[in-house]
Amino acid sequence: MLIAFSITPLGVGESVGDLVADAVRVVRESGLPNRTDAMFTTMEGEWDEVMAVVKRAVDTVAAQAPRVSLVLKADIRPGVTDAMHAKVAHVEARLAEG
Repeated sequence: MLIAFSITPLGVGESVGDLVADAVRVVRESGLPNRTDAMFTTMEGEWDEVMAVVKRAVDTVAAQAPRVSLVLKADIRPGVTDAMHAKVAHVEARLAEG
């Protein structure tokens, strides 16, 4: 499955970048394929493993913030691997066709 999520610490002031970096560090240390952009972190793996990583990332931020907002979107498609790259490659190929 692919999961895109965003963790936002609340109640810690305007600057949340350091706490967001702590959450992204948890994802990167998981060893699962992942990518972070300005809005979301996307990760690929099996249901239990990706959800466990999301929980650890939220717990990491919650240890430093009185409140945490989590936005999560999932694409659950059994048997598909490397969807994180294949989906983008498909769109890019279609764009290249003109």
